[in-house]
Amino acid sequence: MDHPLAALINARIAAAEEEGAFDDLPGAGKPLPQIADPEGTVFHRMLRDAGAVPEFVALARELSHLRAELQETGDRSRRRDILKEMSMMEVRIEMARQTHRK
Repeated sequence: MDHPLAALINARIAAAEEEGAFDDLPGAGKPLPQIADPEGTVFHRMLRDAGAVPEFVALARELSHLRAELQETGDRSRRRDILKEMSMMEVRIEMARQTHRK
């Protein structure tokens, strides 16, 4: 089943071709680059466009928030808890980086 707007889309593309909108595009007449994993490439582009980041980046942001909280906190027991959380966060970041490299 075709998309409901397929006819409109095709008409607009045809009109643009007639107007020369696609003339002199970079790479015209050259083959498309080979992509080893086209599905993965599209998936990663969608994630990037949605603002997704690798796990180690998200964890590093959390660590930054913990550091800021540590600077603002005067309570000794809370500072001790934050330092423990920061220590664990640093380990998780390193593990995530190693996983990401593979």
